Amino acid sequence: MPTHVPDQPDQPDPLARERAHLTSSRSALRAMREDVQSLDIRDVTANWVNAAVLERQIDDRIKALADLSHTPLFFGRLDYLHAPGADKAEGAEGESFYIGRRHVHDADGDPMVIDWRAPVSQPFYRASPKDPMDVGLRRRFGYTGGELTAYEDEHLTEAPAGPAQTSKLLQAEIERPRVGPMRDIVATIQPEQDEIVRADLSGSVCVQGGPGTGKTAVGLHRVAYLLYAHRDRLARTGTLVIGPNKSFLHYIEQVLPALGELDVKQATVDDLVARVEVRATDSAPAAVVKGDARMAEVLRRALRSHVTIPTEPVMVVRGSRRWRIPAYELEEIVQELLNRDIRYGAAHDALPQRIAHTVLVRMEQSGEAPDDRVQDAVARNPAVKAAVKAVWPEVDPAKLVLRLLSDADFLAEHADGILTADEQKTVLAEKPARSVKSAKWSLADAVLIDEAGDLIARTHSLGHVVLDEAQDLSPMQYRAVGRRCSTGSATILGDLAQGTTPWATSSWAEALTHLGKAGAHVEELTAGFRVPREVIAYASRLLPHMSPGLAAVSSVRENPGSLSLRTTDDLDGAAVTACRDSLRHEGSTGLIAADARIPALAEALTAAGLAYLNPGEETTADARLTLVPASLAKGLEYDYVVLDEPAAVVDGEPDERTGLRRLYVALTRAVSGLIINHHAPVPEQLAAPAAA
Repeated sequence: MPTHVPDQPDQPDPLARERAHLTSSRSALRAMREDVQSLDIRDVTANWVNAAVLERQIDDRIKALADLSHTPLFFGRLDYLHAPGADKAEGAEGESFYIGRRHVHDADGDPMVIDWRAPVSQPFYRASPKDPMDVGLRRRFGYTGGELTAYEDEHLTEAPAGPAQTSKLLQAEIERPRVGPMRDIVATIQPEQDEIVRADLSGSVCVQGGPGTGKTAVGLHRVAYLLYAHRDRLARTGTLVIGPNKSFLHYIEQVLPALGELDVKQATVDDLVARVEVRATDSAPAAVVKGDARMAEVLRRALRSHVTIPTEPVMVVRGSRRWRIPAYELEEIVQELLNRDIRYGAAHDALPQRIAHTVLVRMEQSGEAPDDRVQDAVARNPAVKAAVKAVWPEVDPAKLVLRLLSDADFLAEHADGILTADEQKTVLAEKPARSVKSAKWSLADAVLIDEAGDLIARTHSLGHVVLDEAQDLSPMQYRAVGRRCSTGSATILGDLAQGTTPWATSSWAEALTHLGKAGAHVEELTAGFRVPREVIAYASRLLPHMSPGLAAVSSVRENPGSLSLRTTDDLDGAAVTACRDSLRHEGSTGLIAADARIPALAEALTAAGLAYLNPGEETTADARLTLVPASLAKGLEYDYVVLDEPAAVVDGEPDERTGLRRLYVALTRAVSGLIINHHAPVPEQLAAPAAA
């Protein structure tokens, strides 16, 4: 049934008709919510467990049906020339569909708003005059404070009178000032982004995207789409979004709930591998070696070294009978398990059963008829348990890593031919800890422990994982993420130019290999929608010096005068002035500086009476200024950015390439205007455009 009938005689004003449909849709959504709230489950649940599960599902459904007053219920309309799926014979009646964040139906079950993820909604993002996809009209809606205030029509079957015009409503939505956490981009998804969002669940996708190309939003909307298209499967296997730090996760955490998806977990890589308390920081050289994929083989060797080839027989006593398994048969069993290369813990559990099976064969040969219960009893026999303990002992992953990093001889034995002598010396602890609890573990150590844990027992795999800011991970961190989706798929998001760790990957091919997703399809987003053209062009001067060959972002957003460089002898005072200037505009402001400069700037802002937030704290209409260490700026966006002393940002990193990449990140956080304050000369790589 059509969701909209054009040209109703009782409401000749199109805008009035659309407002009336919005009012009716909100009423229908409210009725849907009230229907769920009124459900009585007392007579439909068998026990309290079922009741608790059903109550939780109902609560989630009620939350998903919330009407967010400042969020448009629908943002577009499609007028199909023919009913989707119907015979397109001449004269067939078309249908109209309103496209929104979630499905809404009336009391008769007829749709009033169609979920943006539904197949019938796809032409809203993909249709064009060259391929109208059977759509005659695409209408976009403009809102102010939740009220429908404008609409804009695109007649896809009519030849354009001139050059294609950019939608003003679309541009206004993209450029709308930001206050609060990241919001969805469901109304502004571009065709190339939509292709990634709707890619099949069975395949992994890697998205290379420069600043402002929307790669993070694309990844989050892909999760929402996959949950819509494969809800039952992903409900069983699980989904996970992995971000670089807590501030970033807090910034994005409202996107999926706004789309009605409440059960997607979020974590950092550090959260995934949190088997021990992290209390230390490695030097850059040590972290690089510990994060190298070669460490996986060192760990494997060290773990397998605990297996001892048996030299003594096993004597199993049952009643008056004795059953002897000679050493050579035990050796065959152990060698067979080693050759299968199954996980250490699985082999440890299999060994007593294999020995018990050999005993049962002896029993059957002597005329007895033992069953599975007898085999289990033999596997628990003290002699068998003692043999297993001696041959294939249990190993604690943290103890294994502690010994490797504390015992030079043990490390040398198992890193021989893998790590050089200097590399071994680099990772050895200066003061070896006496126990796992007293050890001061680093983040890289935690990843090694996680790897060792997986060598012992298989890590649970999820159905789909989204990994954002993926360029910053070490090979061992990639492995840690990869085993969380070893039987599922992944969406990998990042920008090689923004790799700011000493171990940042140099290519996606290398990263995907470590992830175990070498066959992933790589997409590159080069159209920028957020960062002004003047700002991205200035920042892109750094690319040839830090990421040669990487395509610069081509911004579609013009904002003349969006870049300002100010030379000053008083950086603190200039920062206060620039922040005041930026706060005169609507939207958020971020003051970004080298980490070492943060205390001085915090003191200057406080003395000037300018209240500020820390990264991760939510901006509001009354608190729009955030003080951001350069190390935490990645992934965040502010309408206006004040960048303090670019040279200090570069100098704060261990090497020039990493410093220039950190600066590139800081330069590209602004979506409306950027003020650069500097006392020292700006880095020479920024002084003039790179030679063609």
